[in-house]
Amino acid sequence: MGNSQVKIPLFKAGDVSGIVYTFFGNIGNFILVAATLLSFGWPEELVFGKVIPGICMGLIFQGFYYAWMAYKLGKKEGRSDVTALPSGLSSPAVFVFLFGVIMPLQFGLNLEPDKVWQAAVAACFIGGMVEVIGGFIGPFIRKIIPRAAMLATVAGIALVWMGTKGLYDVYASPVLGMPVLIIAIIGLIGGYMFPGKIPPLLVSLGFGIIYALVLGEASFDLTGVGQATLPVFAVKNIVEGFKLIIPYLSVIIPIEIYNFIETMDNVESAIAAGDNYHVGEAQIVDGLATMISALFGGVVPNTVWLGHAGLKKGNAGIGFSWISAILYIICGFFGVFYFFYKLMPEVLIAITYLWCAVIMVAQAFIDTPRRHGAAIAIGLVPHLANYAYTEITGALSAVGIEEITREVGQKLLDAGVMWGGLEELNNGAIITGMAWATLTVFIIDRSLDKAGHTCLFCAIASFFGFIHAYELGINAAPLGYTIGYLSMAMVCYGMHLFRHKLDVPRRYDYV
Repeated sequence: MGNSQVKIPLFKAGDVSGIVYTFFGNIGNFILVAATLLSFGWPEELVFGKVIPGICMGLIFQGFYYAWMAYKLGKKEGRSDVTALPSGLSSPAVFVFLFGVIMPLQFGLNLEPDKVWQAAVAACFIGGMVEVIGGFIGPFIRKIIPRAAMLATVAGIALVWMGTKGLYDVYASPVLGMPVLIIAIIGLIGGYMFPGKIPPLLVSLGFGIIYALVLGEASFDLTGVGQATLPVFAVKNIVEGFKLIIPYLSVIIPIEIYNFIETMDNVESAIAAGDNYHVGEAQIVDGLATMISALFGGVVPNTVWLGHAGLKKGNAGIGFSWISAILYIICGFFGVFYFFYKLMPEVLIAITYLWCAVIMVAQAFIDTPRRHGAAIAIGLVPHLANYAYTEITGALSAVGIEEITREVGQKLLDAGVMWGGLEELNNGAIITGMAWATLTVFIIDRSLDKAGHTCLFCAIASFFGFIHAYELGINAAPLGYTIGYLSMAMVCYGMHLFRHKLDVPRRYDYV
């Protein structure tokens, strides 16, 4: 039993590193969201007047709740050294929502930004509901989906959206981007330490901002700083947006499954570091934070971040969490994020995400058994299809071809474009990639019965349009895919039944 009389400090010196990690880490997410939405043609009034304040509402809730959650744990256990859970926007989910939901809605359906925003807040709200449900079913989901499949999903998203955009932006602005990128790689990948142990990312971004100011690619723009911009209540907009997002449930649900499992893993990392938090409570809080964000205009989900162990080692307490919440109020509601947006060129944020993408892809191979490498590799392919389809249809739309008919598809094939099967693999790419990675893990681990179960799941998902179809519905995808998956299941079940008659080496190295 703990001593409830123990005093929990509201702030201590170690909380400074926590503020740098969480608050300034989220600034990058804010700038990326703003820059992407503005590039989609959204007006600044919508982005900085509705979206950014709405996102802040979810982060404010997280910041205060996780500080209180840590305070509660400290009182319960009679400890004053409890560290709050770091939290913020989920970087992989940010990219999925921006490029997997918002961009197809806007450019695929040719909708106005206000209408797309309504759909985006509805998608975010549903995503939050899925996260809340994760607080109850998360342990079960993690038992049936191999870690390699989850990391392959994250790696695929990181590779095709974060990594490519990051390096593309560097080559679009080489004078500024290249020296900043090499500094980041030397410090973050090479492990070189700068004097005073200044974090390498801070060095590269600090140099990048100064260099950008010298080049005239950044500016101190105080326009709007200090002018109050209160969040709007978007319930009516969420209701209006529901009917637009049904085809995107196959994107929203899987990424939120990843999100609540990410929260689970990160909270368990905090438990391993000595702070015994309740995993389900944190998952529910993340979901509620995402729903609150959507209710006030936010379009991207929240999660618990990795990094608790490092903050605890740095003697961070609960102060960084509630102080970050106050900073979100000041910056989100009084125009300060617009100042940061103008100060930090997009290429600098792109470099941050290029680094994150590289780490996520490397982690997928490093943090799983070596034998599961093939599963990760095959799990990446549907995400490449998603990227290729988005780029091809976007390019055709730019020249006036809004619909790819059979004739247009044939012309693409005749021109050597790998179009056959691309559209179907694009639809539900996250589920498809996760399923193929799962299937391959079970085959490698000599569990052909589980591989058969996975094939049956794919057959059902295909039949109801969760994969290989533009929208949900009975027999929504071409029937051939359902038949194909059923035949795969029969092969797996048959070989599992007669496995004793097969010559299967105990250990087989396919490389």
